[in-house]
Amino acid sequence: MFHRAKSSLASNLRRFSSMVRRHIEDEGDWFYSQEWWGSDGHTVFRSISDKGNGVVSVIAYPSSRPSQIYWPQTQKWLQQRYAELHAGHEQNGHFRILGYQWRTLRFNDNTRQSTVKIMAAYRESEPGSLCFMQQAHCLAVPYVKSMISVGLASIASCNYDLKDAMLGKRSMNILCIGHGGGSLPLFLASKIQGAIVHIVEIDPIVISASIQAMGFPSFSVVAPSGGRLHPKPNRIDEVLWKGIHERLLLYESDAEKFILDTNNLYDMIFIDAYDGEDIFPYKLWDPDSAFLKALGNRLHPEHGTVVVNLHSDADILDVDGSVPSVLHQLLPMGKYVSGIGRAYKDVLLGNESSTPLAYTVSVPWVCNTSLVVCRGFGNTNGSLDRDMVLNTLISKSFEVENALSLPFSCMQYIKRGFILVD
Repeated sequence: MFHRAKSSLASNLRRFSSMVRRHIEDEGDWFYSQEWWGSDGHTVFRSISDKGNGVVSVIAYPSSRPSQIYWPQTQKWLQQRYAELHAGHEQNGHFRILGYQWRTLRFNDNTRQSTVKIMAAYRESEPGSLCFMQQAHCLAVPYVKSMISVGLASIASCNYDLKDAMLGKRSMNILCIGHGGGSLPLFLASKIQGAIVHIVEIDPIVISASIQAMGFPSFSVVAPSGGRLHPKPNRIDEVLWKGIHERLLLYESDAEKFILDTNNLYDMIFIDAYDGEDIFPYKLWDPDSAFLKALGNRLHPEHGTVVVNLHSDADILDVDGSVPSVLHQLLPMGKYVSGIGRAYKDVLLGNESSTPLAYTVSVPWVCNTSLVVCRGFGNTNGSLDRDMVLNTLISKSFEVENALSLPFSCMQYIKRGFILVD
């Protein structure tokens, strides 16, 4: 979940425009938030959750990008993909694009949990074959870009060969706790050829919303038995996702139960698990919880990296300036982020003999903080110097954005408000 920062959009754009290096157009640039932040959208999905998320809805808004002049190029790509996968049926592979939309996932008609861009298309030979494809390269929400930037720069700083994983020469096991619209796991699976991404989502309504209305691949869903819910992807899914959806596994499960039951060892773990009341569950950061201890056992001992999306301290206040009652007994005012940071550092890194690292960064434009903990940072021994750590991360961030051909600069998501966790 994310909240918009109180400062104006125009002033923030001026503030950061000089920092962003443009290689290709970023369709998820914060400039376009004015298209999907308003109230002029229409509801395309609505259901009531019994998992604490209240009313789950998806709102659609028109998108100005990509321009219609580029649609024929994408239609040609879809036709070529169809011909490659279904030889002899080329005449059935003519696609038409209907357009692009922003789709925003909301809980209780209020909090925006996730925003994605989808493409709507159909096959000319089968007008009823309407399909939605989430645009994996388009990350609309700044905190998702932050999580990816700090996470990949950090693991690359732990002597992990990220380039081989990107090229598919080695497997990279990733766990995402909290699904939303699925933009983060889909981005990772599409950009890193060796990524095998497990996703844990407690709410089946959220899973349905992401697949039915937000263009997430349906073949990713795992049945309670452990196999795929759909044994084979349908023909259209193969065209849209071949090479990607096979490496996505979406589990309907409580995060604590999943982490206690699994035997998988993960290179990276991303956690974004706010509920319908806008609360990060205490059991996911309680230092004495079974969850955190089990999470440590499932994290790679040499380079394992965890990234957590959090609200900023100032963002947990009620309208009248008081601390919400649910938090009053847990943390003093202004200690929300640091308290969770210390819990993760103490439990996940406390017994490591290598050089562990924990830090937080502030996310531009929205009131969020990214917390990072990782094992085996750099080649240093003993205490870490803030400037050395920051310079190393910035250097690695350039390698990441160049290797992945990112349309945004990772550096602005690493250096802003950088603080080492004590």
